[in-house]
Amino acid sequence: MVPKKILIVEDEKAMRDLLAEILREQGHQIDTAEDGEIGYAKMKEGGYDLVLLDIILPKMDGLKIMQILEKTPPRQPITNIVILSNLGQVQAVADAVALGARGYMIKTDYTPDQIATEINRYLE
Repeated sequence: MVPKKILIVEDEKAMRDLLAEILREQGHQIDTAEDGEIGYAKMKEGGYDLVLLDIILPKMDGLKIMQILEKTPPRQPITNIVILSNLGQVQAVADAVALGARGYMIKTDYTPDQIATEINRYLE
């Protein structure tokens, strides 16, 4: 697989670090953001093959980011946005998909290996 440029927008440090480690081991170029403002700043520049975007974030939530990007597209295209969610956010996930997210992953439903497999599916 050709290395891809991936942004992880996730406020939980353990999850952000785990995802970054798994994806770096696969040879991908990883960028991270720990809150919505930083995530939005990076997303508005664009150029990512994949953005893993949490919905509930400090400073600006993932849905707000997607609403802004829908009105003002990033400088460079973002190929895929995949929502990271926890159980109980069904409507928020549906809203994100309506705003252009390609899919979603419920964090608690996946082991690290399964996360890597699912991410690679979106990168194909």
